[in-house]
Amino acid sequence: MPGAWWAACFSLTSTGTSSTPDPMSEADPQRPEPTLSRLLGDLTALEALAENWEEGARNGAQARAAALDALNAEAFRRLIRSLRELPGAAEALRQAAADEVVYCVLRRHGILKASLFERVDAALATVRPTLAGHGGDAELVEVSGDKAVVRFLGACDGCPASALTFYAGVKKAITEQVPEIREVKQAKGLGGGGGDTVHFTSPFAAHEHEGWLHALQLTELPDGTTSVLELEGRSLLLSRFGDKVTCFENACAHLGMPMDQAEIADGFITCPHHGFRYALESGECLTAPEVQLQPHAVRVRGDAIELRLTR
Repeated sequence: MPGAWWAACFSLTSTGTSSTPDPMSEADPQRPEPTLSRLLGDLTALEALAENWEEGARNGAQARAAALDALNAEAFRRLIRSLRELPGAAEALRQAAADEVVYCVLRRHGILKASLFERVDAALATVRPTLAGHGGDAELVEVSGDKAVVRFLGACDGCPASALTFYAGVKKAITEQVPEIREVKQAKGLGGGGGDTVHFTSPFAAHEHEGWLHALQLTELPDGTTSVLELEGRSLLLSRFGDKVTCFENACAHLGMPMDQAEIADGFITCPHHGFRYALESGECLTAPEVQLQPHAVRVRGDAIELRLTR
């Protein structure tokens, strides 16, 4: 049965009364305001309770909730439309939307659009399950203009495949879902690592079954060496560290120049053009930490080194 407020609404429309209720008449300045977390907690508890209802009752409750949502959304739109042209209304509405409860409700009804930060974080959320499957995570540090900064956490922080994970997973998800973001940078992690397991193939490439290309036999790349390989029209740098192999584009991240004649020592390569120094195990640039070599996925099957090239 409709509540008293619902009956009153019908009474107003049916009698055509012109009296306007005072919106402040029910306000109680002494009453403490409930927090957003408490209100959302109440909703979550009710939703959990409804899960045990019969399907007919559950569908009816969902339909009623959807109808109330539609009614509230339309009321909010009309209210804001009525206030918008009043002097000072725009600033007052902006201040009201700063309240977490008001913001949450207006966002739910689509009256306020998600901020750029929220949209980037939502894109990042799409790759978090994959990162979590390898004991890692990522957090959005900053969004400024057309740039976003992301930091790896857990096992992804310092993982030898983190450059590939960043390039093929995180950066791809953000730029595809939020086209306003044209540059995604990786902030330095917290250095905690994520356990003893180290993944040398990015989780975004590990489960791909297509696109792998044979590069070399493992015996053709002695331990501690780096080889320049031409494959599919790309120039690549392959390095071996024990039974682990890494692969990066043969292009300095500074100006994209090839590093065929570069000095290589102790797992590090120094660009012969402007002296930028990189770690061949991770692709990290020691000269300018904000840049890194473009990585490619590597896997070793038996004695065969296979690559999956990023674009």
